[in-house]
Amino acid sequence: MHTRIPSIIQPSELLNLNPDEFVLIDASAGSKARYDENHLAGALYIDLNTDLANIGDFTIGGRHPLPTLSQFSEVLGKFGIDKNSHVIIYDDKNGGNAAARFWWMLRAIGHERVQVVNGGFDAAIKAGFPTNSLVPKVETKKLYEITNWNLPLAAIDEVETASKTGNQTIVDVRDANRFAGLTEPIDLIAGHIPGALNIPFTSNLDENGLFLAPEALKEKYITALADVQPENVIVHCGSGVTACHMLLAMDYAGLPIPKLYVGSWSEWSRNNKEMVLAPHPNA
Repeated sequence: MHTRIPSIIQPSELLNLNPDEFVLIDASAGSKARYDENHLAGALYIDLNTDLANIGDFTIGGRHPLPTLSQFSEVLGKFGIDKNSHVIIYDDKNGGNAAARFWWMLRAIGHERVQVVNGGFDAAIKAGFPTNSLVPKVETKKLYEITNWNLPLAAIDEVETASKTGNQTIVDVRDANRFAGLTEPIDLIAGHIPGALNIPFTSNLDENGLFLAPEALKEKYITALADVQPENVIVHCGSGVTACHMLLAMDYAGLPIPKLYVGSWSEWSRNNKEMVLAPHPNA
């Protein structure tokens, strides 16, 4: 058994580790071309769409449904990750939303030795971590035996019950304008799930794009959730990726990890569910 390590690693700490003792993963969504040109030395590129999701019918599980357990097992083996691996993940967007998704997936199968780089790609470079365009050779591992997603999940029916009854608190981490239905750059309909609270994931970060200190995050979430127990909180976003940013922040703060609604707005808005839309400007 390994001792639990903090879910966030500072770039300065990354510099002090032996590169042979961890697996470094670039999880930057949509940035394969940038990875091919320049990435943190020793990093492997993991693809959000093909490695961290099993994309199909958006009405069932949204835009980024979880892969099957067997698919995820094969992915981990492909990247040379086994149960003893220390996995360190970064990305180049929004303080680490795709990195947070991979972090959550690993933690959900019981993998404890996984961390996300605070500030991601840019912060690591600023700290002096070397970069290059070399793709490391991987020693593939035997299939990682996975039995279940062990962190709490909520399906669309449970979310609908919570929306109608208030028996659980629903949190939407998208930005305020998307929540309000003023803009929707990705999905077909703009708006939000009735009864949901809006806690934009960007509020986890300071002005430099770094996570707030654990104590500040803890105070923020205890206040925002009005002392609701995390097991009675359902977190979502557009497609179950950025929601993991809040789950990562709460874990970093020493709080229990709430339920993830993977389908999120992308599933909800395609299933004729009740929605709160932006008021008509002439209303």
